[in-house]
This record gives sequence, structure tokens and C-alpha cells, in this order.
Amino acid sequence: MSHDDDLQALRHAVQRYLDLMYDSDVSRFDRVFHATAQLHGLRGGDLVTLSAQAYRQAVADRPSVQSRGLSREDQILLVDFASATQAVVKLRVRWNTAVYVDQLIYHRVDGEWLITSKGFHIERSERTEPSEPQ
Repeated sequence: MSHDDDLQALRHAVQRYLDLMYDSDVSRFDRVFHATAQLHGLRGGDLVTLSAQAYRQAVADRPSVQSRGLSREDQILLVDFASATQAVVKLRVRWNTAVYVDQLIYHRVDGEWLITSKGFHIERSERTEPSEPQ
């Protein structure tokens, strides 16, 4: 596969992630995250760690950005290939009522680019309901 083909395949994988963050259609989750993926980020100063399965449930349990009528906000900030089978993608994306800066580690597993690790940072949060979890 050429570098251009690798880049195009990775961009399609990133688009699947961005679409998942917008519409929360977890039927596509396994085409975005590897089953062993781990997610890490700080919330209120505490490190939060989630498995792919826990994150899948969180996506399924919350109303989507699309269903809330919120504007879609996503932007690819960086794509960096470590090899033909590993890449880092940094992006900004709205999920729920927050905008995140995510650093995604992708590995090509059985020919498919999948997220194996996600580090997230909450750039800004907009509470729309007083009791809504962030």
C-alpha cells in the first residue's frame, strides 16, 4: 500500500470516529475502536480510565450531539505515521456538551485502522442541564 493509500484509509477511519461522536450509532463502534482499547483523561483533576466496552456504553447511554440539535464540531489537527501499521491523530471534537482535544493511537489490525488508545482533554464544557454529568 502506498503512503497516499495509507493516508486515505486512515482518514476514513478517523471519519468513522467523528461520525460516531456526532450520531452515537454504536452499531459501528467495533469498526472504530479495537476491543482492547483504553481511554484516559482528567476530569476534575482525577485521572479517568475507561475500557472500550465502558466507553461504548457511555456513548450508547447519552443523547447524541445530533439528537440534541447541537452543532457538529470536529477538526483534524495532526496526522502522524509512526509506521505503515501505527499512527497518531490529534483532533478537536464535540461530544455531548463538551469539546474535546483527543489524541488517538491507531493500529492497522487485519488491514483495518482501529483506535487502540485514546487520551482526551476537555477543552470546554457547556452545561445544558443542571444535573447532566460531564
